Amino acid sequence: MEADAPILLFDSGVGGLTVLAELRKLLPEAPVIYAADLAGLPYGEKTEAEIAARVAGLLGRMSERFKPRLITIACNTASTIALGMVREVLHVPIVGTVPAIKPAAAMTRTGAIGLLGTAATVRQKYVDDLEREFAQGNRLIRFAGPGLVEAAEAKLRGEAPDPALFASTAAGLRGQPGGEDIDTVVLACTHFPLVEEELRAALGGGVQFVDGAQGIARRIAYLTQGEAFLRKSPDVALVTGSLAEAAPLAAALKRYGLERLESL
Repeated sequence: MEADAPILLFDSGVGGLTVLAELRKLLPEAPVIYAADLAGLPYGEKTEAEIAARVAGLLGRMSERFKPRLITIACNTASTIALGMVREVLHVPIVGTVPAIKPAAAMTRTGAIGLLGTAATVRQKYVDDLEREFAQGNRLIRFAGPGLVEAAEAKLRGEAPDPALFASTAAGLRGQPGGEDIDTVVLACTHFPLVEEELRAALGGGVQFVDGAQGIARRIAYLTQGEAFLRKSPDVALVTGSLAEAAPLAAALKRYGLERLESL
């Protein structure tokens, strides 16, 4: 393994930056390529077949081009749909993103857990399986937060999200049977921690939030332990679609150590 072989983080947009932030704490010297499929955003409104084909195709191309030591699909929607397929076709370690239902079940006091995800994520059998395995004895109340991905993207560009969106999301969770008892919310989309402050204000101070970013970073560190890291050039963010449209994200990307912005 070459010391400058990068870790590739892939997401539909900027949500994977929440994973990158945790990864930097554990592996500050690791060279990183961050890939955002902005042209395909949002994944949550696409069919499973569309997402699987798109993710597998993009990761196949990038794996050949950049020879990463490890790939992280830093996107809950892409992971729940395409992770198995990608692992079958690519000969590189691949870390997926799992909704943090297990830690939420350990944290809740009321037994009522909210799960916020995209429409594509909340309907997956994968989530059903996690609920059955880890949330027995608790109530998992799911809600597809329409507009939250776009709000997170807008916030990172420096725009102010509409408070009405978060009020509507809170009402969607609270309005379901048992929703008034929710004390723990799983952020089952890597975008959503970017708007956690707004969600907290809408849901109330007694709610605790949990996401998978720290766990993913720990898994990457475990799988690369003992490996040498050498950053020969500044870390880069790659985007599909128009580079001009992505340019407003450049300042935010630099805050995450991504000094260059290029087209994929």
